[in-house]
Amino acid sequence: MISCNNVRRLFMITIGIDIIEINRIENAIKYWQKNFLKRVYTEQETTKYSNMTPSLAARFAAKEATMKALRKSDSSINWREIEVLSMSNGAPTIQLYGQTKRLAESMGIRELSVSLSHCQDYAIATVIGYAG
Repeated sequence: MISCNNVRRLFMITIGIDIIEINRIENAIKYWQKNFLKRVYTEQETTKYSNMTPSLAARFAAKEATMKALRKSDSSINWREIEVLSMSNGAPTIQLYGQTKRLAESMGIRELSVSLSHCQDYAIATVIGYAG
């Protein structure tokens, strides 16, 4: 029997999803080089994933999905305030910083859940915001 005494009661309040062609990220890196990486990704993301374009594309999709979940356009959010890393078990996790974190808090979001996937041509991400 599973004990539910310490289970937090969270409920979904928002969702965002995004899909991107991996070659768009590959082309942006080729054209803009490090400027693109510095504008979109945190130092940790760049260090861990700079040689893995599908992983960068999935993280780009996660950042877009987060913006959709927060109901903001990409022009009003600093890309680097959304960090998508992997836990030791490989599961992706999102960390928000600065204005983006304050926005999520003002919406009542206590936790974000992210799912990433990619194949040869596409990367996709879904982000769910929970309150409670």
